[in-house]
Amino acid sequence: MFESYLFPISYAFMSFPVAALLFTLPFLIIQYRRYGYIHKLRALILYLLLLYLINVFYLIMLPFPATRHNLPPAGGSLQLVPLQFIGEILHSSRFTADDPSTYITLLSEPPFYQAVFNVLLMVPFGMFLGYYFRTRWVVCILLSFCLSLLFEITQITGIYGFFDHPYRVFDVDDLITNTLGGIAGYRIALWISAALPRIEQLDANEDLSAKRVTYTRRGIACILDACVWLPASGLLSLSPVPYPVWITQAVYFLLLPRLTGGKTPGKWLVRIRVQSKSGRPKLWRLAVRYGLLYAVLPGMNILLFDSAYAETMNPELAASARGVVLLADLLFLIHTVISIFRKKELFYERLSGTRNLITWPEKLRQAAADESPQIAQ
Repeated sequence: MFESYLFPISYAFMSFPVAALLFTLPFLIIQYRRYGYIHKLRALILYLLLLYLINVFYLIMLPFPATRHNLPPAGGSLQLVPLQFIGEILHSSRFTADDPSTYITLLSEPPFYQAVFNVLLMVPFGMFLGYYFRTRWVVCILLSFCLSLLFEITQITGIYGFFDHPYRVFDVDDLITNTLGGIAGYRIALWISAALPRIEQLDANEDLSAKRVTYTRRGIACILDACVWLPASGLLSLSPVPYPVWITQAVYFLLLPRLTGGKTPGKWLVRIRVQSKSGRPKLWRLAVRYGLLYAVLPGMNILLFDSAYAETMNPELAASARGVVLLADLLFLIHTVISIFRKKELFYERLSGTRNLITWPEKLRQAAADESPQIAQ
């Protein structure tokens, strides 16, 4: 019987890397927006929650029928009698109330194992709600019931019509035992929380003044910005306006940060901003920073590798120019890799006298204002 549980668990662990990859980007954005940085313990707990939910999904949903055109469950697809599993246990065992030696036989019955499994299945969910999310017990009951109901509905509908018939029984006892497991996990979390770091005090033990903008954070901001200005540039290119790419870049990376105190939409989402040593960056500093980053090197690549423009040049000169640009690309790549590993500034930051700073959430900014003038800004 226990082998039937190992099959879905193995699938869950194989699926986890893919799910974690999809989960990481929204997770990082939300953590940056809410807390201003990534706390390792907070991240560990949330990834464990993701792994747990994947395991629960596979344990409840697998195995699927061999074909979409399946037959309905034998004996019907609904079991609406509360606590019927108790009667099934008593009926299938050699239990006799007057004979204590028969009590142990209850533990060997499949209905008993199924009920225990349904309780244990939701214990971690209740622990996450009680320890990390700090919910009230009423909320824990409702969420545990709703999660169980979601799985039961998914099964009774044949994954919302994907299969011709339900492939599992909608059992009201599963709702009861799953909810009981959530409550038990919630109580366990309250008992052991005294021995664990308090979630609401994680930020109080961190030196926020020592936090720096990571290249991961900058990369996310760059991707988010590209999702905005590249489509905008494409739309502008449909009009007769000349040089749509350069105009879009000038508006997005020069005028917008100048008006917003060094923020683009991507930087705003991950709570960082561009700042010079004197505070709000001047327009010429932004022009040097983003001109080197988005105009000079990328611009040379676009011009020299554009077939229409290359035809206007001498073939030998065009080939030499392309070689120089490729060498510049390689040097920039090497410089970027070295800067990432050494945690140094990139060359366009040094030349422009600008850098990225964290825009802390208000509650953390006020708490750290007396300790770090930089955070208080």
